[in-house]
Amino acid sequence: MSVLDRRRTDSAAPDTSAPAGGGSRDRGVDGLRAYAIGGVVFGHWLVTALVLGPDGALRTASPLAAMPALVPVTWLLQTLGLFFFVSGYASARSFGTAAARGLGTAGWLRRRLGRLGGPVLFLVGGWLLVLAVAALLGTPAGTLRTAATLVVSPLWFLLPLVVLIACTGPLRRALHRYGPVRLAVPAVALVTLSDLAGRVGDPSGWPVPLPGDGAWRVPVAVLAGWLLPYLLGMALADGRLGGRRTAVGLLLGGAAGMAVLGWAGYPLSAVGVPGDGMSNLDPPSLFAVCLALAQISVALLVRPTLGRVLARPARWAPVQRLNAVAVSVYLWHQSTLLGVTALAALAARLADTGAVPGLHTAPDGPGWVLARLAWLPLLALVLSVLVGRRRRPPTVPGQRPPAGPDGAPNAMHRYGQ
Repeated sequence: MSVLDRRRTDSAAPDTSAPAGGGSRDRGVDGLRAYAIGGVVFGHWLVTALVLGPDGALRTASPLAAMPALVPVTWLLQTLGLFFFVSGYASARSFGTAAARGLGTAGWLRRRLGRLGGPVLFLVGGWLLVLAVAALLGTPAGTLRTAATLVVSPLWFLLPLVVLIACTGPLRRALHRYGPVRLAVPAVALVTLSDLAGRVGDPSGWPVPLPGDGAWRVPVAVLAGWLLPYLLGMALADGRLGGRRTAVGLLLGGAAGMAVLGWAGYPLSAVGVPGDGMSNLDPPSLFAVCLALAQISVALLVRPTLGRVLARPARWAPVQRLNAVAVSVYLWHQSTLLGVTALAALAARLADTGAVPGLHTAPDGPGWVLARLAWLPLLALVLSVLVGRRRRPPTVPGQRPPAGPDGAPNAMHRYGQ
């Protein structure tokens, strides 16, 4: 039996990642979730340049095209694999808690997916109104296309998350029956098949005919690619990831896979770069899967220490606040960049000062990186004001929210672990 399939039996060591005082939060996992959300946000803000063209329109560009030395940074900031990992963990814990309380699968899904539906509808509805007004005011078509692309892009990765959450019940039963290894093999095989079909170009010429015209590869790769970290997160929640040896094995396997795939011609950047013939995210490739494995292995190694670090209330508070608004932060971070950039462009045009460094200038050197870094605090401030404070989640009538480590109702319980 694989080490991934064995339940951890060492119960003598205390779980220092859980909060003291009897709370049920795993602070180590919450810290990982905060890092995953922060990586996505700051990663997008650093690799998305909105260049002001001669016609006054804003167009996207990437600093990675001019500065390939920044590629290793994408391995740290492209954290979607880690995001799906902690999502799988949270869904498994939440599903188990709901089942223990007698809440059926349908009710659990309504509550969990309902937390995504409201913010998504608000985002789409608000931007439809903004874009309509901007078009009436004569905003260049290029700017409107760029805005629509940036607003919609975060929604793309919510689609597989919604599907995986909806499949949590069947996946949990399959995990109990077959274990994570047997479930991971077909997922990796599907991503491999998608990569091969994309690189061959015309799948009709294969010795074994592929179904359809090859359009299947994008949705299949998206679901299969993110299914693997989601399953590993569920396995962690179920005590099936073993110990340090498993984490080291995943790290070696993920790192070796990245090295071999890079040697085989895969792009080394974890995100798409204009001019490259292939993107590791559109759809997720084997390189993205290997990167996710490497990130998850590091997460498993640092989780106990991270839990101890976050045991102090002063360190835990900002992590708790970020997790409470994680969905809103993810949905609105690109809108924040677009809004700040557009307002700065309008101010620059009125003042006749030209393009603003780090916002509208071409990302062609280290000077742009330094200028963009200087803008990050303002972007973070605007985003924090935009998402605001979430309301305290409603409770079931007659039922108190679970208590936190200080005995007070735990406002984080809605994100269920």
